[in-house]
Formats: sequence, structure tokens, C-alpha cells
Amino acid sequence: MDVQLRILRFDPERDAEPHWEEYVVPAEPSDRVLDLLHQVKWYQDGTLTFRRSCAHGVCGSDAMLINGRNRLACEYLVKHAGQEISVEPVPGTPVVKDLLIDLDGFWEKYRSVMPYLVNEEVPADGRERRQSPEERERFDDTSKCILCGACTTACPSFWANPDYVGPAAIVNAHRFIFDSRDHATEERLEIMADADGVWRCRTIFNCVEACPRGINITRAIMEVTRQIESRGP
Repeated sequence: MDVQLRILRFDPERDAEPHWEEYVVPAEPSDRVLDLLHQVKWYQDGTLTFRRSCAHGVCGSDAMLINGRNRLACEYLVKHAGQEISVEPVPGTPVVKDLLIDLDGFWEKYRSVMPYLVNEEVPADGRERRQSPEERERFDDTSKCILCGACTTACPSFWANPDYVGPAAIVNAHRFIFDSRDHATEERLEIMADADGVWRCRTIFNCVEACPRGINITRAIMEVTRQIESRGP
């Protein structure tokens, strides 16, 4: 079958504003939207620009606005998208070219929450820092994040205030705040308590809907919020 593929194009060297371009692409129901973009790139218009890497839903690099929702192009199938498909860059971020966005601000916010284990103590056996299955389960959900940015770029609070640290950064702070092996909980909670931290969340649930890994992001944000409140004044 043929699919009508509409892509929002923008080349800063030639275009004053983004514009739509349409392509007719042969496809099977089991094809992914990424396959259609490859068909355009390889056989119809080599100037099309987009980001992708593993193409298997692991790297998170091909998050795009597909039929009005943030999705991974490598996971969304034609049989679910239909025969008329629109593809745009995810909202709220500067567009470099076509579907390629500038993620510098996203990574800056991610780094700001100290997304790594902080523990300088040497384990007694000199081998590993053990934790129980229950302790591991405490942050299992947020450990699934692949940093695609779909949640943050689907967030109206982020659109309204780009200084908001965003759902993805909070998810990664949560992952270490509730890790029994980590010793930087207070530092991260101080970061999260900033005016542009968790308090910017308006519990709209766009982030949960956008997450390709099914993380309950709003719950994670609320858990971090309660942890901050439990510290007292």
C-alpha cells in the first residue's frame, strides 16, 4: 500500500519558516515510521535530516511528533499510524534542520541533577555494594529511562518555561534519590527544590502518555516532591 507522508521541513539556510512537504511512500503495515523516513531519505529526497541510531527503541534518539503525539519513529508502526502520517520535530526545542532538534539544553538539565551514583565508601568485601530486591525495586521504574526526551518535550510546563528542569531530569534524579547505595540524596533534593525543579509540574500527565518505556513519570515526580516536603523547613 501507499502511505501519504507529510513532513514539516525547515532548512535555516533556505527557509524563513517551516513548511510541509508531502511524499508518497510504499509501505507494509509492519513497517515503522522510521522505515518511511529512510525511504524518503534514500530514494526521494536526500536533503531530509533526522536523528536516529540503534533503530530498536533503546537509544531514544528518534523521538518525533508523529500524528500529533511524541513517539519513537523506530517503534511506531504503519498499521497503527494509518495511511496518512504527519511527522514534525518534537515541540519546545530549537530546530536545527527538519526533524533534527538542538538537545544541548536537555542534556544540560540532565547533568544538573547528578545522574550518577555517589558513594566513596569501599565495600567491606572490596567487591560490590549490595542491596536487597526490595531496595532495587524502589527505583526500578525510573531506571528504564532511555533519555529520548519525549516526556520533557511533551510537557506544557516546559513549553511555557524552558528553564524548568523537566520530567526526564526529574526521573533520573529519582533513580538515584531512592537508590539505597547512593550518598547524595540531600544534594539532589536541594536541586529538585529549586523554583524550576519539581514545583513547576502541573500534573497534566502528558509525560506519562509520551514515555515509550511506560514509566509512571508523574508518580516519580510526586515521590520526589514528598521526599522534599518530608525534610521539613
